[in-house]
Amino acid sequence: MQNENLIKKEEKTHQLDLDTKKELAKIGMTASMGITVATAFYMKNKFMKNLHVVAGTALVGFSLWHHMLYQPSKKSDKEK
Repeated sequence: MQNENLIKKEEKTHQLDLDTKKELAKIGMTASMGITVATAFYMKNKFMKNLHVVAGTALVGFSLWHHMLYQPSKKSDKEK
């Protein structure tokens, strides 16, 4: 019984809370947008062009993640 409670506590400590996830998504969006803008000036260089595409893709991914974090949870819809 105590072992099960310990396992549950360890699982909870490894999960990030919602506010931390939102901050990470915002930081990721800011960093990828900065890289996208910075690499836009050097599009003749093949490495910079590839980095620009990867950073743009990361920006879309972080934006989608950020959007999903602000959606209401399904559990609260069932409780109402």
